[in-house]
Amino acid sequence: MTSKLGCIVFFLLSFPGLCWGPTGHRVTGKIAESYLSKKARKKLRQILKHESLAEVSTWMDEIRSDDRYDHTYDWHWVTVPDGMTYEQTNKNPKGDVIATIETIISELETGGFAQEKEVEHIKMLVHLVGDIHQPLHVGTGEDRGGNDVKVTWFRSESNLHRVWDSGMIDQKKYSYTELAEIIDHTTKEQIEKWQASSVRDWANESKALREQVYELPEDKNISYRYMYHNWDTVELRLLQAGVRLAGVLNRIYG
Repeated sequence: MTSKLGCIVFFLLSFPGLCWGPTGHRVTGKIAESYLSKKARKKLRQILKHESLAEVSTWMDEIRSDDRYDHTYDWHWVTVPDGMTYEQTNKNPKGDVIATIETIISELETGGFAQEKEVEHIKMLVHLVGDIHQPLHVGTGEDRGGNDVKVTWFRSESNLHRVWDSGMIDQKKYSYTELAEIIDHTTKEQIEKWQASSVRDWANESKALREQVYELPEDKNISYRYMYHNWDTVELRLLQAGVRLAGVLNRIYG
């Protein structure tokens, strides 16, 4: 018990505010289900049994207290400083969200491992595709992905990372099914373009959004105005994550 608690504390200090909150991740999973091919849907049902993509989307958060998964702690984000590309960075030896997604996709395409391992790979993929679309999961390396940027969010103490993970989404008071239905409107051209992009393209998009994310008033007191200027981006990134996740799963299982 003590060792597990120590791991949790270390992790939260290293990168608190891990990812989209449960609602955001479930939205991504729910949207992905709408774009699965019949063959991929059937295969995933066989592998995941009774669990939907929305349900498994939060699994990587739920295993934080399990020390068997300590090695996955750094897989949720990547550091790409301003003025640099991912290829130019010094890679985290413990892994990052870009490398992990690419590895998982490659291994799922190759196949040949036990079903339990395949289930874990799918659960990780669902979660991490969501993570890489949250702009602050492609961090500058200066403020722990916005966790060190303290803000007042609707009169409550918070930080910029938490605002993007869950603050704006929770403020809307939608269930994940409601939010998925509200934002799930795409054209054929969008689907084709988004699904043709690479994991590194997704990260570059998040990186390009950082300037917008960090546009804060001097007193860092944010609420309706900040949300008004950024909510469309939240919706877009959740939608793109879902459509792209489906594209990946269709290529693997379709």
